[in-house]
Amino acid sequence: MTKQDKQGGRSRARELIVQTLYQKQITGHDVVELLRQFHDRPDYKRVDKKYYDEALKEICENRESIEEIIDELADRPIAQLDPVERGILLLGFYELQSKPDVPYKVVINESVNLAKRFGAVDGHKYINALLDRAAEKLRP
Repeated sequence: MTKQDKQGGRSRARELIVQTLYQKQITGHDVVELLRQFHDRPDYKRVDKKYYDEALKEICENRESIEEIIDELADRPIAQLDPVERGILLLGFYELQSKPDVPYKVVINESVNLAKRFGAVDGHKYINALLDRAAEKLRP
């Protein structure tokens, strides 16, 4: 796998993670059920599978602690956020905390792109500002 293939697969994994986290918020399914469902989807074949599986499990296991950090930095309670933006923030904060090999600028850029694609109008601006603050705190 080339570096470009890996990066594309990782971007697609992030996209699928956000979709999975959205579904989790709406349905309340546990991580085992979510993995089963999303492994059966055709778009799963094109993602960085290891990254998707690992990130989804860790985000689900550590959701409360990630949300506490988001709440500290956000100007509103996380419960008031749109489910898409909440999923993007969970992924972004997870990557900033747990994936030091991913440059913080990549985390922010990927998150902003996801917000532009799936989020509310101008939601990407909020994502950008919040992850920028998070990067200062989590990656001094």
